[in-house]
Amino acid sequence: MNFDYSEEQQLLAASVRRFVEKQYDFEARRKIVAAAQGCSAEVWATLAELGLLGLPLPGEFGGFDGGAVDLMSVMEAFGEALVVEPFLATVGLGAQFIARAGSDAQKRALLPRIAAGEMKLAFAQTERDARYDLGHVATRARIGRDGWVLDGDKCVVVHAPCADALIVSARTSGNVTDRNGLSLFLVDPGSPGVTLAAYRTLDEMRAADIVFRNVQLGGNALIGTEGAALDLVEDVVDFATTLVCAEAVGAIKYANDATLEYLKTRKQFGVTIGTFQALQHRMVDMVISGEQARSMASLACAKVDGETNPVERRRVVSAAKIRIADACRHVAQEAVQLHGGMGMTDELKVSHTFRRLTMIAQQFGDADHHLERFAGLQ
Repeated sequence: MNFDYSEEQQLLAASVRRFVEKQYDFEARRKIVAAAQGCSAEVWATLAELGLLGLPLPGEFGGFDGGAVDLMSVMEAFGEALVVEPFLATVGLGAQFIARAGSDAQKRALLPRIAAGEMKLAFAQTERDARYDLGHVATRARIGRDGWVLDGDKCVVVHAPCADALIVSARTSGNVTDRNGLSLFLVDPGSPGVTLAAYRTLDEMRAADIVFRNVQLGGNALIGTEGAALDLVEDVVDFATTLVCAEAVGAIKYANDATLEYLKTRKQFGVTIGTFQALQHRMVDMVISGEQARSMASLACAKVDGETNPVERRRVVSAAKIRIADACRHVAQEAVQLHGGMGMTDELKVSHTFRRLTMIAQQFGDADHHLERFAGLQ
């Protein structure tokens, strides 16, 4: 397989890198993280101007008909710069549900606004007892007078505090873990009965625990077929998983580059510590982990774009996540250790990269979860 970018993808990667270098350096990021919203309206507008928000959306609704492979260079640049904007939540998750299963009216109303940077989304899926089981949903939706009535609790909904709309998974029939009976709903976070408890995550993203109590939804709030959303959820989460794998490649690259530069400049006993053979061996192992992660991320992105067999696609995505999770742990820990005590200081970007890599290793399933899924897919 050819893992090299096409000419168009190389040009896109160059434009994204210029943007993050000029407008999203570490100090600019620190100011955005410290702000009340936790994301930047100016940065979001720039992402829309660059066409990044519409890249994987259908052309007839303002997008560019791209896929995970087209987003790889974007996510790598975001990983390297530690971008905290709700790109994955909006483009990699929320918009995918609308594009793949939404009604024509929903697509016409929402997708052009997403591509134009006028709307942010968040996916409210995780519940306290579910762990990584996407089919474990206790939140309920029942038929009401004018549509649906929603009740339940969601936790760690990333980027919910800045979302203009939530896509919420809820059970319309069946037991908590049944494959059938799961549905998706579009919910205004400002609706009566919706309560958000916002906080900052370890990797400095904004998230919220959300309570839904007797929330009244219109009949047009349902996305896709009632009771048959689990396959769609699994497909979209696999798509998003490949994107965080690509993001990890960028974060690993920064950790490796920063560590190598430190080894070349830090002196001990009158010589640079990069001349110590033991540290050279550790640095080489970090680079190998990064290259293996890049290869697996490329394969996974290609599979979610072109593989028609869902079992094969899921096996490859799980295999990639296993390799990327291991690489995240290995490189993050080595980078901090080779920097010494200063590797954990807030002033050093590598400590923030350590946090993001640690979270990526857990996001959408850790290595143990995906190893079990890989073994179970025959």
